[in-house]
Amino acid sequence: MKILVCITHVPDTTSRIAFTNNNSEFDNSGVQFVIGPYDDYALARAVELKEQMGGSITVLNVGEAVTEPTLRKALAIGADDAIRINARADDSFFVASQIAEVAKTENYDLILMGRESIDFNGGMVHGMVGELLGIPSLSPVMKLEVENGVATLAREIEGGKEILEALLPLVVGCQEPIAEWKIPNMRGIMTARSKPLKVIEATTHSVATKTTSYDLPPEKGAIKMVDDMKELARLLKEEAKIL
Repeated sequence: MKILVCITHVPDTTSRIAFTNNNSEFDNSGVQFVIGPYDDYALARAVELKEQMGGSITVLNVGEAVTEPTLRKALAIGADDAIRINARADDSFFVASQIAEVAKTENYDLILMGRESIDFNGGMVHGMVGELLGIPSLSPVMKLEVENGVATLAREIEGGKEILEALLPLVVGCQEPIAEWKIPNMRGIMTARSKPLKVIEATTHSVATKTTSYDLPPEKGAIKMVDDMKELARLLKEEAKIL
């Protein structure tokens, strides 16, 4: 089985976020970057499928040179080779277009990625990739099994979950508990250094959106301890205005 896993290079959730240039650019000074958590699930499931069925795993990231340590970590976890498309990943359609251009020439059986990145939280790339390639795309998927060219998937829907079957090739947006995160061991870290990491230039595609400014969420207000239910109801109605 030939699997492509698309990963994002995102700030660790414990990092302190700030912006520069009149709040129009993200300030990455002192920020620790990691594989997107949902992408980590996708990669872990890819490794499990490879162990069960054989084949190969390629990891792909649309990003500049600073993302290469993240790709190397994915290689240490179990991917066989990596591709970095040399461009800023600021627009969902642009990213999807770059992924699709690579996938068109490689005939992957499965294209796995997280249900969304945790920086922009768009949740659109998997659907766009499926549309550009003319193959099914399903998300958010919490269980994935493959047998004889048919994928059986479970995904969350409002009020429950549904079980689906789809023929390969297929694009899947993953979430927990599709697999357990994998931590690279020393052997994986050492072998990752010699695994191929190919850098290719982005193809020409228009960028559909442009970020003009960012805003931090408002600071949390003071906490009030209330032990009287009538007073709590009054505060929720008159101050919080949620009743």
